[in-house]
Amino acid sequence: MRAVIQRVLEASVTSAGQEVSGIGAGLVILLGVEDGDGPGDVGWLAAKVAKLRIFADAEGKMNRSVAEAGGGVIVVSQFTLHASTKQGNRPSFIRAAAPALSEPLYASFCAALEAELGKSVGRGIFGAEMQVALINDGPVTILMDTRQRE
Repeated sequence: MRAVIQRVLEASVTSAGQEVSGIGAGLVILLGVEDGDGPGDVGWLAAKVAKLRIFADAEGKMNRSVAEAGGGVIVVSQFTLHASTKQGNRPSFIRAAAPALSEPLYASFCAALEAELGKSVGRGIFGAEMQVALINDGPVTILMDTRQRE
């Protein structure tokens, strides 16, 4: 699993002209599922994201998690995170998991993150065309990949 985690001042997800998720300050997580990913990836990544200390403490240092900062979270499935651009100019997505695998793992990640945070997270609509609007705070953008744990 690959995640792009962005600290935001506010964010929303819209599909077919309707807002489906919106938050104030918090995190937007773009999540890509790769062939071979499984429940172990879900648990590790959810725990890591929930504890990621990228929000300022009283001294202005990045020492607080999203939960400690009282922030919201939106998770959007994005298979293009597994694009390969090694050959030609058109990206290949053959490493991205098929929807039969990626949709349940996306849902499991959202549920695991909710359990870690003790509150619900906003979601995109799996497989739908969406528009994600956000104001990146910092900017702080972190890339995490479960295949690079060590």
